[in-house]
Amino acid sequence: MMKILHFADAHIDMTNYGRHDPETGLPLRVMDFLRSLDVIVEAAIEEQVDLVLFAGDTYKDRNPAPTFQREWGQRIMRLSHAGIPTILLVGNHDISPALGRAHALDAFDTLSVPNVCVLDRPVFLGPEDIFGLPMQLIAIPWISRSGLMAHLDIRAADAIEIYEALEIRLRELIETWLERADKNLPIVLTAHASVQGAIYGGERVVMLGRDLVLPGSLVKDSRFSYVALGHIHKAQNLNEGHQPPVIYPGSIERVDFGEAEDEKFFVMAHVEQGKETQVEWHKLDHIRPFVDRYLCLESPEKVNEQLQTSLGDPSELEGAIVRLILEYPRDWEAQIDDAMLRELAAEAMEFHLIKRPQAETRVRLPEDQNISSLTPLDLLDLYWRATHSDPQEIEILKGMAGEVITAGEGEG
Repeated sequence: MMKILHFADAHIDMTNYGRHDPETGLPLRVMDFLRSLDVIVEAAIEEQVDLVLFAGDTYKDRNPAPTFQREWGQRIMRLSHAGIPTILLVGNHDISPALGRAHALDAFDTLSVPNVCVLDRPVFLGPEDIFGLPMQLIAIPWISRSGLMAHLDIRAADAIEIYEALEIRLRELIETWLERADKNLPIVLTAHASVQGAIYGGERVVMLGRDLVLPGSLVKDSRFSYVALGHIHKAQNLNEGHQPPVIYPGSIERVDFGEAEDEKFFVMAHVEQGKETQVEWHKLDHIRPFVDRYLCLESPEKVNEQLQTSLGDPSELEGAIVRLILEYPRDWEAQIDDAMLRELAAEAMEFHLIKRPQAETRVRLPEDQNISSLTPLDLLDLYWRATHSDPQEIEILKGMAGEVITAGEGEG
């Protein structure tokens, strides 16, 4: 039986909250992510796992600073020196958008680091390719649309046609590999991709757009012993109660407020050909809390008492990243005591007060137009401009709305 440690979406260079640590000079949030990474590395060494399988997204930025590359490299070198085979799959945050440019994990290949294998293209690997381990691996790293088209020799003009063609070719490719695989050895599939039916975490907004989505039937093929996924930050098994386990372990730390309620994990999979794969979820403790509060002021009476109550127990704010979204009539602005709120949240790592004063808005149509002559996108555009939304945000929202409307029309 093989013991595989599977984790994904490390994003160790998240610096969007908090200060710097005076001793190390590192952002405190980076230290949060590194602490989780240290727990994972320690577990791999203590348990003497047969393989560490990282399913992509080392960094947030495709061009990580040398300091963050150093911190990641130190942890991977610990696994290398411990003699633990380690596979690093390239994710969308690791790959350069420019063709021919090195990706963020290239150095491990360039330096031929012992016991470390970087996978940056679709590939089938046998025991001789993965440190002599008694297993087979099909890897689907993140590749840009243009990269996938080049690799699979696809020519198409329409984005929908491209993704349909890509899905067909990927199915054919994986089926070819499955047919030639040794039936006496377990087959593991790893992919950094979205899978149909997955529940998105806080990165949902980032991922809106035209992504390749793998069909559920592709990853739930019973010929696989285990499916190790990355890219979606919410931990989940897409094939619960059945074989093979299809696992997103999720990100190793909370990335933003969209993940405020999510627990964080890494996974131990016990894989043996001909037997059901057993999965152990290992919860990562000491995850930085995100406290998300919302208050809509509906009465001008005792405004600051309402604000104080909305933040809740001060002990819950200690060391947390806290956000209070406050909606109120614009005329009540003077009654809001910002200084009091910041004092109440003084023990938080960081406090964000989002004020949304409300004013009555009337949308007026041009004299030569009526509602029936406007498309849903035209009406949305009028509304956003009437509410004084940022022009760049309007363009992003219009793109998203267009995709939703097009998808709805297609289903109809």
